[in-house]
Amino acid sequence: MTAPRAGLPDVATARAVVGDGDALAALLAALSAAPGTAREQVRGAFGDSREEKVLARLDTVDVGSLRDVTRERLRLGALADAGVRTVGEVARLGRTGLEKLPEIGPQTATHLLAAAEQVARAVRESLRFRIDLTPTDPVATALVQALHTLDQADAAVARHGDQVRAALAEHERVRADALVAASGPRRLLAWGERRRRAFAAVATLVGLVAQARATGLAEDARRVTTLLGEPARPYDVWADFRRRSAAYYALLDGVAPTGRDVAAAAGHLPAELVDRVQTQALDESLLRVSLRGYQAFGARFALAQRRVVLGDEMGLGKTVQAIAVVAHLLARGATHALVVCPASVLENWVRELRAHADLPVHAVHGEDRDEAAGAWRLTGGVAVVTFAGLRRAGTEAFATTAAAGPAVLVVDEAHYVKNPLAKRSVAVAALAGTTEHVLLLTGTPMENRVEEFRTLLGYLQPGLAARLDAAHGAAGPDAFRHAVAPAYLRRNAEDVLEELPELVQVDEWERLGTVDGAAYREAVAAGSFMAMRRAAFAVEHPEDSAKLRRLGEIAREAAENGRKVVVFSYFRDVVDVVVRALGDLALPPLTGSVPARTRQTIVDDFTAAEVPRVLVSQIDVGGVGLNIQAASVVILCEPQTKPTTEAQAVARAHRMGQVETVQVHRLLTVDSVDEHLVRLLGTKTRLFDAYARRSALAEEVAGAVDVSEASLARVVVDAERARLFVDPAVTSVEDAPVER
Repeated sequence: MTAPRAGLPDVATARAVVGDGDALAALLAALSAAPGTAREQVRGAFGDSREEKVLARLDTVDVGSLRDVTRERLRLGALADAGVRTVGEVARLGRTGLEKLPEIGPQTATHLLAAAEQVARAVRESLRFRIDLTPTDPVATALVQALHTLDQADAAVARHGDQVRAALAEHERVRADALVAASGPRRLLAWGERRRRAFAAVATLVGLVAQARATGLAEDARRVTTLLGEPARPYDVWADFRRRSAAYYALLDGVAPTGRDVAAAAGHLPAELVDRVQTQALDESLLRVSLRGYQAFGARFALAQRRVVLGDEMGLGKTVQAIAVVAHLLARGATHALVVCPASVLENWVRELRAHADLPVHAVHGEDRDEAAGAWRLTGGVAVVTFAGLRRAGTEAFATTAAAGPAVLVVDEAHYVKNPLAKRSVAVAALAGTTEHVLLLTGTPMENRVEEFRTLLGYLQPGLAARLDAAHGAAGPDAFRHAVAPAYLRRNAEDVLEELPELVQVDEWERLGTVDGAAYREAVAAGSFMAMRRAAFAVEHPEDSAKLRRLGEIAREAAENGRKVVVFSYFRDVVDVVVRALGDLALPPLTGSVPARTRQTIVDDFTAAEVPRVLVSQIDVGGVGLNIQAASVVILCEPQTKPTTEAQAVARAHRMGQVETVQVHRLLTVDSVDEHLVRLLGTKTRLFDAYARRSALAEEVAGAVDVSEASLARVVVDAERARLFVDPAVTSVEDAPVER
């Protein structure tokens, strides 16, 4: 026998390589099939959960109703004598159980079950499904586990899909040749080119396996395929569900018949327009977020109609829908997109774009705005600019060619340009006129502001605007929406978030300006942790505070939408500043100096108020012991040093009896104590979610994971002093030295 040449694998080694390659191919094939398998698991778990809810509903239906759904003569008296009172009990007894009852034979049992099934079918068709937060329920837990598995499978395939397909194709191409090197007799008979191909195939398999390990593909594939048989632990999936319930519902909507109101999700648009929108393609390859059904419809509407106003109520994800539109166009070959927004939400847009899409993002703001604008024009992606920045730079700075603007223009808080004579309105109108796709976002209802809406519509579809008059508004919302349907889509939270009450949490990132920034630097120089935390409100005029401006915008938009607001701050002086800034919109505040009986009177007045009002409270006063279900918007002026404090405050509104989606807005500033607290307390929040919330002794357990405020203050003050005054190399919070 001829000895193998130096450097070439012997038979045993080649055989092991082929085995590793086959194992990898089997694993990758299982990963490719994992989303489909997981969807089947979700459908099965959903069916079990839905039937449990149907039976629970049938338990409330009197057995006498069976007589109304069938022409057969039913022995309901025999059921009553046996103590069977509800349709649910009939369904649970089944044929065997019914036939054991006196005076009920096979034929009667058949008729009873048929009638019960008719009632069950009606319940099933009308059921609006929601996942109840019941970690002790094995059926609900199985559904959440299945959704978690599907989420992980989809993410892994999205992350590694191209590599998986290439690896499987390469394995199939070289396997037969590699088997020659793995067999002694076949190797002896292989000469020349065939022998060379055999050893090259072995080397290829070695490379495939090594690459799969190096990129994390093999590990992800094993993890996902294991989840199909052994789901993640209940505590872990319920904690994830609490944090990302919208993502779970988005997955469920795409797999199971959840009973969503299709007409409401489509904004009650005319049927022919809905059909057109439904056939519009939506490329989600650059998205990192799962869209709810109504969000996907909103993005398709904007793409199909090209120039529209998206007027969804606050909290429904207008930003995410706009990002989906931008991502679709850039995935299909467009190069440039532009977002114009108020300065108060610019930082939010930058963060949301980076978090939810694989797109280059350029913040055209601050000292580097000219450089950022130049980079955007040269390399493409998404530019985010304020109304003032657009006006100052001129529309020509954002035109990609001499005759055209970017592929898509998104204008947030579009009611800012309702005055056609304002300079920012003129700038937006000029840019909109040269841009093919234009999307105006506003949560302010337009039905009673026909003149304002006509202005916005004039930027988009002048012909439609010309046909719109005051009569359309006077005729009511339905008539108004029908008249402007080609260019306007609005959905309300209670219409499309049918799993209410849902908790929608939004981090509102702002950037300190001249006045509030100076107050912050003074606080850092003084080494005062408490002064740093409230420096964003240490101003004489509300317009000098980025947080106050955003707080006012949120409160006014909520009032426009008929929602009441509760504002929490740890600090008494911040409460006073907020009350002064809100003026007549605010009720008397809840502070430590207000007697307990008076506090409840203030809450009662807030609840009974016929018009939307704002209740401002110190978080340690209103955050514990009071029920504030009348509020469906919660604003937190600063991050708290204990996750339990925020959770308890939010729970004042998000609790039993709440029938509206609760929107929680956390006011935060970048490059400040806020960003440190968010980073340092992230782990604590996850621990609290995973353990404290499931305990009847939540307060005691939560205390075990809260670090001392004194140590937290020392760490943050030292880090900010280093960033602002000591180390010039530290230019952001991420660079600041923090010892945990």
